[in-house]
Amino acid sequence: MFKITIETIPHSNQRPNIGETVGDWNLDTSPGVTDIKVSKMIYSQYEELIAIHELVEMILCHDDGVTTEDVDDFDRNWKPHDGIDEPGADINAPYHRQHVVAEIVERIVANELGVDWHKYNKAIDDVLKGNQ
Repeated sequence: MFKITIETIPHSNQRPNIGETVGDWNLDTSPGVTDIKVSKMIYSQYEELIAIHELVEMILCHDDGVTTEDVDDFDRNWKPHDGIDEPGADINAPYHRQHVVAEIVERIVANELGVDWHKYNKAIDDVLKGNQ
């Protein structure tokens, strides 16, 4: 048995030293408990989409033996390059496949909710840049 908590937090309260992100999962913060933290966004639907992405990514990583530490170590040292703007999109990420699948699910749900993908990503960029 396990427990998953999903919480919306101020962006400034995201875990430090893991790289810039609006969504974060942390397996086994205490025995059998996984936390997902989502940065506060302009619309709750955006927060829900981030939460869905993180949940799918976390489940797939857990199933494949990719740990929080594996992800954090990669993200902490990662820099944008070759047009890749987030660590999970980098083919060298230990969670690349899981990230891609999570984004596919996220895009499907966004489409079903009528969320404009470009506006959504602009809102994420605004939070990351401190403009929201």
